[in-house]
Amino acid sequence: MGTLTKQLYRYTHKRNMRHNENLWPFVKIKRNEQGEIAALSYKGQPVALTSLSSLKEKYSGEILLAATGPSIKKIDFSALPPSVTRAGVNGAWHLHGVLNFNLYFVVDMTFIDRQTALLKRIISNEKLIFFTTVMGVVKLINRFSYENIRCRLVIIEDICYETYKPSLQRHELRQVFKDNPQIVFSKTDPNTAFSLDVRRGVVDAGTVVYWALQVLYFLGFSKIYIAGLDMTHFSQPRFYENSATMLPSFLEDKVQDIVLPALTLASELFSSAQIEVVNLSTESAIPSTVFTRKDFTDVFK
Repeated sequence: MGTLTKQLYRYTHKRNMRHNENLWPFVKIKRNEQGEIAALSYKGQPVALTSLSSLKEKYSGEILLAATGPSIKKIDFSALPPSVTRAGVNGAWHLHGVLNFNLYFVVDMTFIDRQTALLKRIISNEKLIFFTTVMGVVKLINRFSYENIRCRLVIIEDICYETYKPSLQRHELRQVFKDNPQIVFSKTDPNTAFSLDVRRGVVDAGTVVYWALQVLYFLGFSKIYIAGLDMTHFSQPRFYENSATMLPSFLEDKVQDIVLPALTLASELFSSAQIEVVNLSTESAIPSTVFTRKDFTDVFK
């Protein structure tokens, strides 16, 4: 966005609205009664959206969520039954030839900026449901043009940085949503929460996997397998990278204080809802007390 536009926005809006400066005044939105963005236009062009409400509890059965840890290279996904829905995040698309993804999540704007060729393949898939932020949609349109986006777009928002609403600090979440039963807080960590209804927003915990888990809960799946959830060996390339193409990871310092408490809370909520979560990374840093750890070949013989 133009520098002058940003300067004008900063001059006319409070600091807690700063996260919108790259959207205003080109992005227009309308929200429905549930709080989700139901209509969006960019520079006067209406953008077709698939609503979260239309997807609520639409699914059942099993789903595989492919993350990008190095361990995923050891899995032969050809044994995965066709009845299992496929979802992926970020660079997991390199497995599309064998997994044929149904759902996909990209909320890291740096990933969109740096993985142009990969994003071009992702958004050209007409059968794919693609979850991203408003800023993600803007970047895709700017990079590829609207007519080249063939996938179905679904908007998900960080509950602390909702579009055209004041931002919240993590420590403010509990006070703001204390009377909202759809936002569940950890009993041991006051700044950790999980959104049961992602139309109201998704709680961030430093990893797109946590965003995806909240969405999958909302969609209605009864069993979730996660591949590539290593959360270790951060100095090593992701499964689709090499030492020359490796992008930096900022997760290592967040695992103990942010990621693990969040996944622990998620584990409790999935268990209460009788939703089984299986971690297919046998070398994962996430304890088996959080998500049951099993080898892929043992699960899908």
